[in-house]
Amino acid sequence: MSTDQKTAAVTTPTDRTIRIEREFDAPRDRVFAVYTDPALIPGWWGLRDSSTVVEEMDVRVGGRWRFANTDCDGNVTGFSGAYREIVPNERISQTFEWDGMPGYVSVETATFIDLGDRTRVVTETLFFTTEERDGMLGSGMEIGLNQTYQRLDELLARTA
Repeated sequence: MSTDQKTAAVTTPTDRTIRIEREFDAPRDRVFAVYTDPALIPGWWGLRDSSTVVEEMDVRVGGRWRFANTDCDGNVTGFSGAYREIVPNERISQTFEWDGMPGYVSVETATFIDLGDRTRVVTETLFFTTEERDGMLGSGMEIGLNQTYQRLDELLARTA
């Protein structure tokens, strides 16, 4: 399957969660490394016609992260949070806050499932309310998510 045909499976298993599943053509340690390397984040994070700057990324329990994303019109928005759990090559749990909805903090847990030469990433995001979850679903997040994952596919292929 070519990378432009892959899409993430997005479901809502509870009234406050979003679950995302996607497979990547790379071993688990490589996928985890790309998620945790601040030098590589700008190469795959965000929409295709945007750019991302890593302003802070201290990958350890209690460490903070912040990315600034600039769209094609020059608008800048930030995303930030704190790491709650890091299990190398297995799991990252972090808070997530988008500058576009300040004060609405969700908790994301990404699990990296070893499929040999492939990896399935399962991300579950827990929101404080159903309305917050529905707001995220209505924000166009699936477009950005799928472009981000396609860019991640491309980076993994280039660095194989």
